[in-house]
Amino acid sequence: METEPGSLVQTKVNTNYSRLLNTYSRYPVEFSYGNGAYIYDETGKEYIDFLCGIAVTGFGHNHPGIKAAAVKQIENFWHVSNLYTSTPQETLAKKLVHHSGLDSVFFCNSGTEAIEAAIKFTRRWGKGKYEIISTIGGFHGRTYGSLSATGEYKYWEGFEPLVPGFTHVTFGNIQAIENAITNDTVAVLVETIQGEGGVNVAPNNYLNELRSLCTEKNILLIIDEVQTGIGRTGKFFSYLHEEIIPDIVTAAKGIANGIPLGATICSKDIAKEIKPGNHGSTFGGNPIAIAAANKVVDLLNEEQLNKIEQLGKTIMDALHGLNISEIKNVRGRGLMIGIEFIQGISAKDAAKRLLEKGFLVGTSGETVLRILPPFIITQTEIMKFLLAFRKVISDISGKEY
Repeated sequence: METEPGSLVQTKVNTNYSRLLNTYSRYPVEFSYGNGAYIYDETGKEYIDFLCGIAVTGFGHNHPGIKAAAVKQIENFWHVSNLYTSTPQETLAKKLVHHSGLDSVFFCNSGTEAIEAAIKFTRRWGKGKYEIISTIGGFHGRTYGSLSATGEYKYWEGFEPLVPGFTHVTFGNIQAIENAITNDTVAVLVETIQGEGGVNVAPNNYLNELRSLCTEKNILLIIDEVQTGIGRTGKFFSYLHEEIIPDIVTAAKGIANGIPLGATICSKDIAKEIKPGNHGSTFGGNPIAIAAANKVVDLLNEEQLNKIEQLGKTIMDALHGLNISEIKNVRGRGLMIGIEFIQGISAKDAAKRLLEKGFLVGTSGETVLRILPPFIITQTEIMKFLLAFRKVISDISGKEY
């Protein structure tokens, strides 16, 4: 029985109607168990996970070390307020400071929250300056601040007016950013690789030029590493490929291998402007998430990072070697790869067919298939994927590959 809106009269529930808000286009598959790179549905069918919950479970499902860390914390307690000292938070913050080259960390629950904190900290530092330049095709989240920074109209439609103070320019174009700077500009916000925007990789030297420009103009450089960070591209943070240091970096997704956690990491010049009460989070830095994240960061040693980079090169070289004419481009870095098809080939169709063959993948727009394999993926699993992918494209195109 259910209650009609505005009434105490109960009526019979329609059991065929989902009570979940219709915010996702879901595949008709429900999973019951995962182990390593594999996940199984309710019927017992096996899938190889080349999506990782959209770059989240970097060390796969049911990782024994990460699970042990989380379970140990659960057996002690799973929540206390951030009003109290937390040595595990301090430990993780020191690790993130070490890897980022920055100074202070704020813990939250997600990438969107990490971006919101970055926006607030930036404006606090700016002392009246408030304009932030971001890029067309960039994606930074769905809350109002992060949505306003996001440079794609399809995410804005129906939600205007957005938060004022955001300007969007062409990704990869330094001159466009320089032209957009005004007396009110406080920061530039970019991704090193636009994930939702099509797995678009920043041009060579773009980040170096951006760092120099921001320093010259005395504005902040914020790098959104929500998807690219925590080892995904073969460096702990993707900007380290260019050997620069931003003023703020945001992280989330893979940081706790699936337990919600986000982080905003900033320089000491920004940190000194933030005082108690300026920002906060009830659940941010939850003890279970922190325990898992400390283990994740420890697993990301130099050997593991080099392996991620090499695995990515192996996959991209193999995709090029397939000589499939329906592939327009293969791009990415490490284990963040986009396969762009020619017009007429639907990435969603390819993803659905791969799911039927036992592979989880994602999409990025109409024509880009996005693959985000776990860091523990093996050559055997890569070969299985390549064979299935070739068969799917043969079926779609009617050609034999």
